[in-house]
Amino acid sequence: MTENAPQQQTDLPNAWNPADEEAALYQRWVEAGYFTADASSDKPPFTIVLPPPNVTGSLHMGHALNHTLMDAMSRRRRMQGYEVLWLPGMDHAGIATQNVVERELAGEGLSRHDLGRERFVERVWEWKSEYGGKILGQMKRLGDGVDWSRERFTMDEGLSRAVQTMFKRLYDDGLIYQAERIINWCPRCMTALSDIEVDHSDDDGELVSIRYGEGDASIVVATTRAETMLGDTAVAVHPDDERYAHLVGKEVELPLTGRRIPIVADSHVDPEFGTGAVKVTPAHDPNDFEIGRRHELPMPSIMDERGVVTAAGPFQGMDRFEARPAIVAALREQGRIVAEKRPYVHAVGHCSRCDTVVEPRLSLQWWVKVEPLAKAAGDAVRDGRVKIHPPELAKRYFDWVDNMHDWTISRQLWWGHRIPVWYGPDGEVVCVGPDEEPPSGEGWRQDADVLDTWFSSGLWPFSTMGWPEPTADLAKFYPTSVLSTGYDILFFWVARMMMFGLYGMKDNGPAGAVPFEHIYLHGLIRDAHGKKMSKSKGNVIDPLDWMDRFGADATRFTLARGANPGADMALAEEWAAGSRNFCTKLWNATRFAIMNGATTARELPPAEELTEADRWILGRLGAVVSEVDELLEDFQFAKATNLLYHFTWGELCDWYLELAKVQFSGDRADGTRAVLGHALDVVLRLLHPFIPFITERLWTTLTGGESLVVASWPAGTVTLPEADPEADTRIADLQKLVTEIRRFRSDQGLKPGQRVATRLAGPGFAELAAHEEAIRSLARLSDPGDGFSATAGLEVALTGGTATVEVDTSGTIDVAAERKRLQKDLAVAEKELKQTEGKLGNQAFLDKAPAEVVEKIRARRDTAAADIERITARLEALPAS
Repeated sequence: MTENAPQQQTDLPNAWNPADEEAALYQRWVEAGYFTADASSDKPPFTIVLPPPNVTGSLHMGHALNHTLMDAMSRRRRMQGYEVLWLPGMDHAGIATQNVVERELAGEGLSRHDLGRERFVERVWEWKSEYGGKILGQMKRLGDGVDWSRERFTMDEGLSRAVQTMFKRLYDDGLIYQAERIINWCPRCMTALSDIEVDHSDDDGELVSIRYGEGDASIVVATTRAETMLGDTAVAVHPDDERYAHLVGKEVELPLTGRRIPIVADSHVDPEFGTGAVKVTPAHDPNDFEIGRRHELPMPSIMDERGVVTAAGPFQGMDRFEARPAIVAALREQGRIVAEKRPYVHAVGHCSRCDTVVEPRLSLQWWVKVEPLAKAAGDAVRDGRVKIHPPELAKRYFDWVDNMHDWTISRQLWWGHRIPVWYGPDGEVVCVGPDEEPPSGEGWRQDADVLDTWFSSGLWPFSTMGWPEPTADLAKFYPTSVLSTGYDILFFWVARMMMFGLYGMKDNGPAGAVPFEHIYLHGLIRDAHGKKMSKSKGNVIDPLDWMDRFGADATRFTLARGANPGADMALAEEWAAGSRNFCTKLWNATRFAIMNGATTARELPPAEELTEADRWILGRLGAVVSEVDELLEDFQFAKATNLLYHFTWGELCDWYLELAKVQFSGDRADGTRAVLGHALDVVLRLLHPFIPFITERLWTTLTGGESLVVASWPAGTVTLPEADPEADTRIADLQKLVTEIRRFRSDQGLKPGQRVATRLAGPGFAELAAHEEAIRSLARLSDPGDGFSATAGLEVALTGGTATVEVDTSGTIDVAAERKRLQKDLAVAEKELKQTEGKLGNQAFLDKAPAEVVEKIRARRDTAAADIERITARLEALPAS
């Protein structure tokens, strides 16, 4: 602070303490109704529906990233004058929630069957009421500006009505059907799973080759699942495989069973894989099921829903993993094991909820016929009604929707939306809509299964707004503006919302039927080394921990700075500390400005009344406003926040604020105070979507305004002077000169805060003479004074010519200590030069080493040579001790 600057009082404390401020600020925003959307407003709508987190969930870094970006989009649009609806809610998460409550019951020595279905479902609702939705409170800590008055739950009354309506319409249109097919079955959760609920991993197993039949009529098959041979009903070979042409149409005895099974020709078989012959178990493998259908083979199931062998014989009652080695041992005893390979790494499906190995199983289930729905979902992106960001990820989307298989939607659970189908005593099947009475009387029963969780969450963009009723919210806020989510759920959730939105809202016309206009896909969070986070690796970062230690703003800013569209993000704790330091820098700068009279209460003075530094920062500010706005419009959050970071820290705080300190004592001080206040006003608005808490506290104190939440966005609303090329050139020269002097000081061994007598001269400096006081302040230079004698100097090439800097370092440094330090550095550089030249002079090394390694050593050699030259020159310039 300069001596003549007027000091003012401010209610800002010396330091920003997030724990003292954030909760109160958030509560004030909610109570003021800033986040509550008005369907009757004439403002243009901007809508985001929150990807509903599981009711069992808590905030993790993936949530924190996505919520930060959605909040940033919503806050910016609100500042731009849109009627913003960011609609929150939760997913009932069928399997996950049922598992939680079943574990709770197990602790009491009970199972769900002990309670019965009705009481168990009541128990889940009780659990949900007491423990569910923990994540919603954590969202408030992060600063999510959601409309809490519209919070929804996938099993609330309105959404349940929407689910039943959608099922009924699809059923009546022939797009929902019941069929017996191979499904993914979890023996632990005791339910069918869709493909997207199965995680595949490379597991160690064994590949066993088994000889079926005898002599010339024998055939060898290889399998990783020997236990399923009990359900084999054929052996298949390729029709063009001459090795087995003589066996096609004949039968072979299935070992251990006494059954005879046919050898069939099927083009699905790869003659290059293994022996070219495969066992066919239609009830326990999806490919075998299709072969079985083509050849009308029997399809016996040899396991129950728990993975226990049911086939008659010595293995009956064994768990599948007990039966496998027992069957191999029995086959080995009969001499039928031709080869065994252990370990044999192969892809194995696991239940995404409990990690149990999935069992393919023939089962009667409900299915959605996806072909027409998926085609519509693909067309909406192809014709531009929906745009995917980044566009290169559209290919993944098309790969999925263009090749989608029918979707199994029934789950053998008790928690969820029960399938609205009733069965009569005489085989009747009745699908019941929400306004229809289900059939009653003796023998009528409702289907016991519930719907896949993704069925209800697929309706989320419009069911949350009251569909199927024609509500005011639907009229105003549908289609939603942006869906923001991780690319990893592009396939299952995004595609399902597209299918259901286009089908359910088709009366709105093509453009009004899509569930969202833009799909923004961000990457996944990884650790500092780019590794996937997992509890087993111990590299998981908890956003709640970061918020406790660094504050919500620092956490959000760190995430936003890494959010490049579609790209994964490596995350490290030091980045969060850096974001906290940025917040501290912003706090200190604004507090200093307020205490020195910075004001936003009046218009800026005309350009001719401002200093070159004032005109320079205003020009830069205008450019930053435009660039940030364009970047955010293109979902380039990382680029926008990095631009704001470097402009705020470097140009505004490190340069302009330091120049302003000098100008506060000049005859244009009032103009500088207005410019500084104006620049901070604009920067705080630009930063608010990303760091809402600290910017709100600073902006309301600086400007006296109501709230940044409802303040205007600078682009298009704030008039900024155009860039002044002459001022830009002058300040660029000033920055170059000060930077070179600072580097020179460091080379001379001067301490950063130590002032040194210096004479500035030359034509280049003459162009900057008006800024001499600022240059001396920024570079820590004192006047030369009488008897000045330069001991060192440098020349800096500037636009207007060369600036000469002459420095008297006598008495400012310990010459002996500095010589000792430099000699030590010189020895290190000489050793490095000798080592690198030795390697580069070794032809054997050059012949064997990769080109990039050789290039790195050359670079090290060049750096060492440059260091030797620099240090030697410095030693020679030192005065005699």
